[in-house]
Amino acid sequence: MVSLTERLKAKLGRKAPLKPLDAQARPVSNTTESHPPARPDSNKSPTSLPERLWDQAYDQAKASNLSTVSVYEKILSARLREQDANISEYPDSAELESQKNEIAHTADERRGQMQRLVNHGLRRTERDAELKQGMEDGIQAALAVKEVVDKAVQASPEAAIAWVGVCFALEIMMNPLTQASSNRRGIAYVLSRMDWYWNLSSLLLDENITEANSQPLRGELEKVVTDLYSRLLLFQMKSVCYYHRGRLSVFARDLIKLNDWDGELSAIQAAEAAVQADSAQYNTVSIRNRLGEIAETARSQNVKLDSISSAIREQTRQQEMIHETSADNTCLAELRLTDPRDDRRRIEETKGGLLKDSYRWVLENTGFQRWRNDPQNPLLWIKADPGKGKTMLLCGVIDELQQSMGATDLLSYFFCQASDSRINNANAVLRGLMYVLICQQPSLISHVRKKYDHAGKTLFEDANAWIALSDMFKAMVQDLEKRNTVLVVDALDECIADLPKLLDLVVSTSSSSTPIKWLLSSRNESHIEQKLRAIDAQGKLSLELKENAEHVSHAVNIYIDTKLSHLESMEDEDLMIQVREVLRQKANGTFLWVALVVRELEKPECWDPLQVVQEAPEDLYQFYDRMMTQIENLAARNSEMCRRMLAIATLAYRPLSLMELGSLCALTTSQGSALAKISRKLVAMCGSFLTVRDDQVYLVHQSAKDYLSSKMGDTVFPSESQIHHTLFARSLELMSGTLKRDIYDLIEPGFLMDQFQVPVNDPLAHVHYSCIYWVDHLHYSILGKSSKDDGSVQKLLQERVTNEFLRKKFLYWLEALSLLAFCHDSTRLASASNDNTIKTWDTNSGTNFQTLKGHTSSISSVAFSHDSVQIASASDDKTVKVWDASSGICLKTLEGHDGCVKSVVFSYDSARLASASDDTTARIWDASSGICLQILKRHSDSVYSVAFTHDATQLATASRDRTIKVWDANSGECLQTLEGHAGQVNSVAFSHDSVLLVSASDDGTVKIWDATSGAILQTLEGHGGYVQSVVFSDDSTRLASASDDNTAKVWDVSSGACLHTLKGHSKYVRSVAFSHDSTRLASTSKDGTVKIWDVSSNSGGTFPPTPMGHSDLVNSVNFSHDSAYLASASDDRTVRIWDHSLITPPG
Repeated sequence: MVSLTERLKAKLGRKAPLKPLDAQARPVSNTTESHPPARPDSNKSPTSLPERLWDQAYDQAKASNLSTVSVYEKILSARLREQDANISEYPDSAELESQKNEIAHTADERRGQMQRLVNHGLRRTERDAELKQGMEDGIQAALAVKEVVDKAVQASPEAAIAWVGVCFALEIMMNPLTQASSNRRGIAYVLSRMDWYWNLSSLLLDENITEANSQPLRGELEKVVTDLYSRLLLFQMKSVCYYHRGRLSVFARDLIKLNDWDGELSAIQAAEAAVQADSAQYNTVSIRNRLGEIAETARSQNVKLDSISSAIREQTRQQEMIHETSADNTCLAELRLTDPRDDRRRIEETKGGLLKDSYRWVLENTGFQRWRNDPQNPLLWIKADPGKGKTMLLCGVIDELQQSMGATDLLSYFFCQASDSRINNANAVLRGLMYVLICQQPSLISHVRKKYDHAGKTLFEDANAWIALSDMFKAMVQDLEKRNTVLVVDALDECIADLPKLLDLVVSTSSSSTPIKWLLSSRNESHIEQKLRAIDAQGKLSLELKENAEHVSHAVNIYIDTKLSHLESMEDEDLMIQVREVLRQKANGTFLWVALVVRELEKPECWDPLQVVQEAPEDLYQFYDRMMTQIENLAARNSEMCRRMLAIATLAYRPLSLMELGSLCALTTSQGSALAKISRKLVAMCGSFLTVRDDQVYLVHQSAKDYLSSKMGDTVFPSESQIHHTLFARSLELMSGTLKRDIYDLIEPGFLMDQFQVPVNDPLAHVHYSCIYWVDHLHYSILGKSSKDDGSVQKLLQERVTNEFLRKKFLYWLEALSLLAFCHDSTRLASASNDNTIKTWDTNSGTNFQTLKGHTSSISSVAFSHDSVQIASASDDKTVKVWDASSGICLKTLEGHDGCVKSVVFSYDSARLASASDDTTARIWDASSGICLQILKRHSDSVYSVAFTHDATQLATASRDRTIKVWDANSGECLQTLEGHAGQVNSVAFSHDSVLLVSASDDGTVKIWDATSGAILQTLEGHGGYVQSVVFSDDSTRLASASDDNTAKVWDVSSGACLHTLKGHSKYVRSVAFSHDSTRLASTSKDGTVKIWDVSSNSGGTFPPTPMGHSDLVNSVNFSHDSAYLASASDDRTVRIWDHSLITPPG
């Protein structure tokens, strides 16, 4: 019989100890003996058997797969640095690439580092477990593994080398969305069996408990166990590298093959099987039973650990749903200007409530019934003169429709109001209609989110808002093709801005092919009639037609009866009958006239109601004349204040609060409730022109506003421009006396908008309107001047007080605007100049106070015109700005892109500009007028770079879709598409003779192309990261490239040889530019610096002192054509101009 000893010898002798660990890795040595563990000091206790085996396994892994272990040790070194510096965030790829490998070569020192890492990892596991509740089994399993690690390290602190990877693996299991499923399964398997692995060496190989006759094979079995441990360590190391793959450089990722996880796990299991087979008869039954018990526990833990992945994925899915809901709510909140449902309730309450008998007739009207029931009649237009009750009629119809519509039907509405700039334009109408629709059918928000997620709130407010809103609205209409939907718009005549566009949209969506029905109302105005001329007579309902007028008159009579029944002065029935008859005779079917007379009857001083109604003029405007006469007959002071109050209320851009109106009228020095009380008294003296609701002051009707506006400039009121000037001057006076630093006493500057509460006694309450609209009043006070009165003296005064205010209070004003969450389209400041013009700028721009600040987001690119007169900048705020290079004044802002603008360049004759954008297009602009000449639309993904040929006849574009396209710059025709890069193309440039084209890509290469044929002439390799930028020298003999590997390189175009590698930036290099004599190169970096390099032919690429100033990533740099100046653009939203002579050393 063959002995166990012989069988093991034969088994171990006829085969290598398992297949190589990594067939593709180049082994440093064929044996582990060339890397023996360091001999411990005599003063230190000898290492235990498990420690020694794990040390040997680590050295064996390093010998067989040096590249993986090196990257792993860099990650461990970075984690050690984080612990020492108490840093919570991971290093980026550039930082990790430059990280020094600080893991010790000696076993003793290495164990100390590993122990620190284990302790840190265990704390992370506890923290992650606390954060991930609701997955008890999986978390308990993870904590059970943590307990094993904890006990092992406490019992033998030097054993940490075996457990560092376990701690990383626990972290990975807590964040499974970053890993491949096969890798997760392998990690769960290894984690669950770590107790088995650790005890394996002690139980199988301990000299004190193994059988004596098996001692000769102890060394052979030790090798098999060590090989298993080495495979385990390599699996853990590769998993850690895979977990951090996003922070590894391209070169490092290519060194490590991180794809065959199933094969890696199979190799571990094969190694386990070899250990078990070779030791089957080697140890006692009790030892094998003990290992079996541990293995059974491991199987249970494996199942639970594997459940972590699915549990966390489910938790993440739920969190994503919560996040989506939150994002939907934010989008909906920013879409909302006002809630039309609240506007409707306000209108009904202000007008005394809804009387069903006053509108019931229209529900039975033939025209209304036809519109409601016939799919071939999708639009009904109700028209009438002022005061006929159109708005309340629609409120009643809305109420009836809500009660009768089916569960799946939708109803949205909007009430225009000319006196409120927030709801008197077509954009506001669409926003209101969409807001109410989305509140009823939340899934419709997806049509808004498609664009909103990229643009934010400016989508609803910028120059292209109507285009975006109408597109979203049309998409919603298409989505509602199976839902009965009614859209109601009241008072179209009070839609001041873009009404023709709104009416065109109404008509275009009023086809019988869609279930959308429109109900509109307005005055009898010809321009509305003309736009709705396509509607046949059946789609128009005039309240003045005889049969309808009778119904309206009856409704007015009901309104009269209701109003008189609530008057205390009408207790005498005979008196009530007389008053009622007079009102019915004089009302002429006008609700407003009745409402105004009733308000006169409600006044305490009305002691003879019959006389009041008898003397009331029958014509509405004559009634207004009478009210104005009464105001003029008040005491002089009261009369003056009432006229001032009416003038201000008429020209204000929105309804004012009692405190705002009182402050603007300079009624008193009192503030708060005292000011509001005085204002309310003055409002009551203003006849019936004004009404108060919830402390907000409203004009009683649009006809009242029309009447008061007609009086501007006569003996009653000053001219409109004078009133605007009064509002401007008073606003500056109020703000100058109110605004101060930290006006809400927040102390800390880092408050988010939803983290603070407005004080009970809001110090900004009385200047809220002034903070937002003073610029508009300044603007119109100047535009309103006649040719006879150019207002030069007043204008100079305006300049002086404006400059004084901005000099002293500018920052406090910006703080107030942010606290008031101001509306985007009112964030303007103005400067009046001696050339009789006024320029309006965005408040974020600061152009008049500091050169070249104006973009509201990161600036991606900057370019000088070739005559060095102008500078163009491209920004993530979707605009291109053109600046005067000398004064720093913003000459024009080019708008039109729907995504971040990534690149901008002038044509050589400076006549045109080209821009590239995330919206997948490039645009060509007239540099003088700012008109968009061409939109180039053939790329399938973001466009990152543009370049003109020298004669400006062609344009090249580089894209994320991995292609370069060459276009005819005049016709916009795509001439050719260049393919060859394996990653996104970040930059493109023509040589100055336009013969060559060069491109830079994420695939780590620079390619030189024949610009005519599109053939690849050379591929330049050498960078260790993405190549971000590339540029030709002026003489086209060299080119420069910028890379994520923290370097710039200079290449010989003819040979493709690398002439210089420029090292000095501490983070990745974003952009490069040659001076026009080709002796200097400028580079920009994430480290916030711009460096100037000497790249003359005999230079070694040394660089002078670095100009500083930017506080964030510097994205782009460019020399002026005469090389006298350098412009740089940064994520800090600024463009900086440098004097090249001051940053270039002499000689």
